[in-house]
Amino acid sequence: MKCAYCGYGESKVIDSRPAEEGTTIRRRRECLSCQKRFTTYEITERLPLIVVKKDGSRQTFDRVKLLNGMIRACEKRQVPMSDLEKIANSIEQELQNSLEREVTTREIGELVMERLKNVDEVAYVRFASVYRQFRDINTFMEELNKLLGDKS
Repeated sequence: MKCAYCGYGESKVIDSRPAEEGTTIRRRRECLSCQKRFTTYEITERLPLIVVKKDGSRQTFDRVKLLNGMIRACEKRQVPMSDLEKIANSIEQELQNSLEREVTTREIGELVMERLKNVDEVAYVRFASVYRQFRDINTFMEELNKLLGDKS
C-alpha cells in the first residue's frame, strides 16, 4: 500500500478493526519510510450487477433507487427506515448470491413486493400500483383481491 504522504510502497498495519457493520475493515497503517500514519479501508469486491429495464436498456444496479422506491411507497406510513434498509440489503444480497449477472426490473419488483407485503400492506399496494402500472380500477381490484385471498 503506497503511503498517502510520500508515496513509498511499504507500510505496516498498526491497527485493524471492522467498520460499517462488519462489511469493511478499517486499517491504520504506518509508512516505513516517513513514519506518518494513514488509514485504509478494505471491502469485498463484488461483481457488477446489471439491471435490464423494460425498454431493453441496461444499467448497473443502484441500491439507492431501490430504497427510494420503497420510501415513496411507505410515505406517511409507520414503516421504520431500518426495515426498509433490511429489505434493500436482503434483496441486494439475494441478487449478488445468484449466479446471474443480469436481472430484470420485473424480478427486482417482484422481490420488493414480496417483502413489502409482509411489512405494510398499504405500501405493498402503492408499490404494486406503480410497478404493475394498473390501467383501471378492475386491475387494481384484482390485486387487492389477491392480497385478501393470501390473508385467508
